[in-house]
Amino acid sequence: MTPPPAGTQWVYSFGADHNEGGAAMRDLLGGKGANLAEMASIGLPVPPGFTITTEVCTAFYDNDRKYPPELEAQVRSALARIEASVGRRFGDRHKPLLVSVRSGARVSMPGMMDTVLNLGLNDVTVEGLGAAAEDSRFAWDSYRRFIQMYGSVVLGVDHHRFEEIIEHVKIDEGAIEDTALTAQDWHRVVTAYKDMVEEETGKPFPQDPEEQLWGAIGAVFGSWMNPRALTYRRLHDIPAAWGTAVNVQAMVFGNMGADCATGVCFTRDPSTGENMFYGEYLVNAQGEDVVAGIRTPQPLSAARAQPDETPMETAMPAAYQELLAVRAKLEQHYRDMQDIEFTVQQGKLFMLQTRNGKRTAAASLKIAVDMAREGLIDEPEAVRRVNPTSLDQLLHPMLDPKSPRVLLAKGLPASPGAACGVVVFSADEAESRAQKGEAVILVRIETSPEDIHGMHAARGIVTTRGGMTSHAAVVARGMGRPCVAGAGGIAVDYNAQTMRAGGKVVQAGETITLDGASGEVFVGNVAMIEPAMSGDFGTLMGWADKFRRMGVRANAETPLDAETARKFGAEGIGLCRTEHMFFDPERIGAVRQMIMAHDEAGRRAALARLLPHQRADFQQLFTIMAGLPVTIRLLDPPLHEFLPHGEADLAAVAEALGTDVEAMRTRAAELAEANPMLGHRGCRLGISFPEIYEMQARAIFEGALAVAAETGRAPVPEIMIPLVGMVRELELTRAEVDRVAAEVFAEAGSTIEYHVGTMIELPRAALTADAIAGCADFFSFGTNDLTQTVFGLSRDDAGKFLPFYVDKGILPKDPFISIDVEGVGAMVRIAAEKGRAAKPGLKLGICGEHGGDPASIAFCEQVGLDYVSCSPYRVPVARLAAAQAALETAEDRTA
Repeated sequence: MTPPPAGTQWVYSFGADHNEGGAAMRDLLGGKGANLAEMASIGLPVPPGFTITTEVCTAFYDNDRKYPPELEAQVRSALARIEASVGRRFGDRHKPLLVSVRSGARVSMPGMMDTVLNLGLNDVTVEGLGAAAEDSRFAWDSYRRFIQMYGSVVLGVDHHRFEEIIEHVKIDEGAIEDTALTAQDWHRVVTAYKDMVEEETGKPFPQDPEEQLWGAIGAVFGSWMNPRALTYRRLHDIPAAWGTAVNVQAMVFGNMGADCATGVCFTRDPSTGENMFYGEYLVNAQGEDVVAGIRTPQPLSAARAQPDETPMETAMPAAYQELLAVRAKLEQHYRDMQDIEFTVQQGKLFMLQTRNGKRTAAASLKIAVDMAREGLIDEPEAVRRVNPTSLDQLLHPMLDPKSPRVLLAKGLPASPGAACGVVVFSADEAESRAQKGEAVILVRIETSPEDIHGMHAARGIVTTRGGMTSHAAVVARGMGRPCVAGAGGIAVDYNAQTMRAGGKVVQAGETITLDGASGEVFVGNVAMIEPAMSGDFGTLMGWADKFRRMGVRANAETPLDAETARKFGAEGIGLCRTEHMFFDPERIGAVRQMIMAHDEAGRRAALARLLPHQRADFQQLFTIMAGLPVTIRLLDPPLHEFLPHGEADLAAVAEALGTDVEAMRTRAAELAEANPMLGHRGCRLGISFPEIYEMQARAIFEGALAVAAETGRAPVPEIMIPLVGMVRELELTRAEVDRVAAEVFAEAGSTIEYHVGTMIELPRAALTADAIAGCADFFSFGTNDLTQTVFGLSRDDAGKFLPFYVDKGILPKDPFISIDVEGVGAMVRIAAEKGRAAKPGLKLGICGEHGGDPASIAFCEQVGLDYVSCSPYRVPVARLAAAQAALETAEDRTA
């Protein structure tokens, strides 16, 4: 890496009328440092300090954990500026300057180094602090806090070792709370702390303030690469190259007596979004006391106080009124809900931090809509403010965060929501018990299309194999069922009817709870919170629809799916997987009869039995969609998927079909393939057995004509031919569809408009899209299979190693969750450009699972697709993400 130029500014001061930074410098100064400088620049009372930039962190790791040579002098200069402004000197025995040291990345990152307060205290300066404050108890209390924080955070001594010492002293003195201990008690604690630190580390506790400061600075930078921080960055896609800043700030003290306090507050309620001041404070305390739980914090406002509580509004009315003014000023300035830390020292208010506050999905929605109505932000900004994926919290039940739980295992968060029920290990049992009113969780090693009925009956699904786009994941998302997939730590034994994990055994019929948003499975019943959608939801969705360019459709094949999709604002169906309809108990027999037939006549006889069912299916979908486009994919999976697998199932099906088990076994062997997903499927089936696509096309056209006659609103079916790789494949199958259309229209004496297109899911199709476009009315990108074929990956097996690829930085994300822009995205771009070059106005959409992923939707906007299609419960997510993508693209064009 190229070294930074000599003379680089590594340190930026803030406060005391000398602000070298501001909110716009978040990337360089981190969120905390940028906001401290910003608050100081708008006249708020911020103790002076300085920020060591994120570039130092990068240089530190690029140069074998060595600091830039100019850093020490710049730190010394900035420290001298603090000394001059507060009239104290670092390390002075009479009037010592004490500082706090905090980490501060550009985004809030739990897991980074905790704060160190009171740095600069030692056996000499503690006496000077006590004399200057005329309060030796305060001084020794501050010293013990410093040793405890520095010892645990910087020196790595177990936090509990310190707590044990305090507890022993409190027991000896008969004290219940820390505030009851005297200066002599704290002196005794400090002595015990230092002895214990030397025993644990082999070195005396550092007495040199300079050594203390550089030790703390080094610990902040070191924490950037600790396991907690690495895990958090991986989960939240935060690049390691961003680095963290270090903030060094003059101490103000909330623990000097009854006119001092410390607190944390939010300018609005972070749980509900209500425009009410929300927070807590503690009298005679320092910052960590509020969150440590040692003492019970008190509310800020009288309106939130219980009869036995003393709100700050009553106890410190002047400081509270000043805090209210700060609240209003910060909201007006940042135009967002703020999370604020403050200290009151001898009646004077000081601001220690502000940042955009974390909030629930419901609060995020309400705050965005309210602020737009208040005129703080405009409607486009309100749309940008809400994270699309957070809407899942509003659409599905969630586990009550206060409810106790016992973790059984962890897998992939395949479909959001929470569910609780008794364990069943087969789809049939799931269906039968659900029909009796029981809540069931279907647990399978993996699911297949023949499990659809049980998946639909279950409250939730757990699989031990498969990834985020496995059969279980895709189907569960479509149904709105919570699902945990790929929970490899669970061993399922179908014969014993048990699931085992982490030394625990759960029997069939026992209760488990799953959280599809986190991928966790719990033993027993965990309390849940039902979702509640407010009027603000509809308001924000209305604004989003105004700004988005792309349409949003749903992947749906059942009436319930279609109705759910319409309820959530879908503008049609972008993918109807007709094979899911074949597993209905009334149809599967005819499907298997068709597969077992030895000639075309036998197949046609079986298909004739299926025709009225398919026609009714499509008629229902066309009716629900009321004139909106419905894209129907003709049969795609290989035929062997419709045959039973176990011996008992084979025997039962053979008896039902009037054939023998051996014939069934022989036919299954004939259809078996080494790699079925690249085998005899999709349009290859339609070319080998054209009567299958003929029946489906007839069902589509007859159903559409019936709906047109009944309602007077003619649907526009979009018939999609799957797995086309060569233009000749589409020419043959399209010709068959057009022939059937002409026949049906002639028989009915009326016509409707229809379109025929194809899924682009093979690299060859993308590369020859100009030729294929000549025969297609639309392209729909099937990015699930396109990802498999571009990478040469099986999506059902890749979950075993893809997490390692993400951990090692080989891939930024699982490409089945968020589209691989460089590879798969390049294929989409090539196909879109070639297709529209050959046929301007060619309709382009995406119907893979990526259609509900905000990052993938942003890519679709860049490429210029006309619509995205996703599972019904992801429709609101896609609507909001599409609006945000359109707004961002418009901004980029005007920049």
